[in-house]
Order: sequence, then C-alpha cells, then structure tokens
Amino acid sequence: MAALALSGCLWGTGFLFGKIAFEQMSVAENVLWRFVTGAALLTPILFMQHAKKFKRRDWGLLLIAAFIGVPVQFLVQFKGLQMTTVSHAALMVGTLPMMLALSSVIFLHERLKAVEWLMLGLSGVGAVLIAASRSGANGPRASALGDALVVVSLMAAVVMILLTKHLMREYGALYVTVMMIGLGTLMVVVWFMATEHLRFNFSRHVWTAAIAQGVLATAMAYAFWNWGLAWVPASRAGVFLNMEPLVGTILGVLVLKERLGVLAILGGVMIIGAAVYFSRRSEAG
Repeated sequence: MAALALSGCLWGTGFLFGKIAFEQMSVAENVLWRFVTGAALLTPILFMQHAKKFKRRDWGLLLIAAFIGVPVQFLVQFKGLQMTTVSHAALMVGTLPMMLALSSVIFLHERLKAVEWLMLGLSGVGAVLIAASRSGANGPRASALGDALVVVSLMAAVVMILLTKHLMREYGALYVTVMMIGLGTLMVVVWFMATEHLRFNFSRHVWTAAIAQGVLATAMAYAFWNWGLAWVPASRAGVFLNMEPLVGTILGVLVLKERLGVLAILGGVMIIGAAVYFSRRSEAG
C-alpha cells in the first residue's frame, strides 16, 4: 500500500516539473525528454520478464494504444498544462475514474446505481466550476481552454485503458505498460524529428525538471504501481490514484504560489470526493 501511495504522489509531481520545464522547453521537447528518460529506465524490465510473445493480432492493438496513450495523450495534456495552472490541471485529472465509469456504461453496458449517477454529475459540475474559476490578480493565471485540453487528454487515457485491458490480462500489466511506453516514445521521437529541431541548450534546472518527470513521474511511478498491485487487490489500489490530483494541487499552490479561487476549491472537493467513491465502489461490491 505504501508503494501504491508513493506512485500516486510521484505521478502528482509531473505537472510541477512540466511547468518548470516550460520556462525554456516547448511542449514537444518536454514530452520527448520525459519519455526518452522514462523509457530508457523501464526498457530493461522487458529482459527481466518471462512474458509471452505478442500474437500477431495483438500487435495492432498495442500500437494503437501506444499512439493514443503516449504522443496523443501527453502532447495534448501538456499543451493544456502550458496554458493553465498546475493546480487546475491536477484537479482535472481527478475526473479520470468517473470517465472510466461512464465508459463502462457506454461500451461495456454496465449499469450504475442512482448514487453513482449522482457522483458522475457532481464530478462534471466540479470540472465546470474549476474551468470557470479565475485565479487572483497575483500569481499564475488559469485558462478554461487549458483545463479543457487536460480533460480531452484524459479521454485519450480512457481509450488507451480500454484498448489494453485485454492485453494486460493475457501478457501482464507491467510488461504491456513498458512495451506501450517504449513504442509510444519511438513515435514521439519520430514525430519530433519531423516537426522540430533538436536542442540541448537548456539551463540545469530545466534539464533537471524534464529528467525528473521521466525518472519520478514515469519510470518509478509505474514500477511502484505495478509492484504494489502484486500485493494489493486492484479494488483497493484504485483509491491511491487520487493522490495524483491532491499532490499536484498542493505543489502548485505551495511551490508555484498559485491561488485557487473559491469555485476551484469547491470543484476540486467535488471531483476528489467522487473519485474516492468510484475508486472504492468495486471493493464495496
């Protein structure tokens, strides 16, 4: 459980380090160096795992999931982060459990109870309140468009999760995750080389922030998460995902001196409260 909690906290640092990297890096450069670092650290796991070889029909699914889960998701998400505040972006991430629940209704034909529909509604209202909230005159300013792009990136995350659900059951969560990150990183590299020029003249603290995303918010976060899942039932593990928006928001406020408006605080409470409920509902069932 400590490993799961730590992984949630590590994911929560990603937005802070991303914002620091944006002082000199473009969105594409930030995503490139994050995943090059993360993939380099995770790739050795492929040689330590005694996993089954992917069947030919599953390669197409893996490639699509890698494309949606890495370049699409993170280029959109970090473009949103560039336009908004760390605290707003982090709180929006809390809507992911509700998006997964809604996708299970649409695609898996699951049924939700009345209280679960209420929680979905609260989460949606919370997201609207955050997007409508404005920061004070002092400090970084939030953007409704940036908040919306973060939500769009979470839709890509939901698609990726649905695509890899079957693969993870057959080949193992850690193996599929590392393969997906590796392939997705190659796609980011190809896209970057075709659209931008490679630069290295960044300051030390910007390089540190970019590499920290790869080490802490990518490699270590996924490694701790999958290790924790081996010891804790998934129904109990889900609640620790809520550490990401909580830690991200706290870091934005304390480190970057961001200010949350009353509407953003209220919306954040609604989102995190609903996220905790959906994270625990499978355990209760």
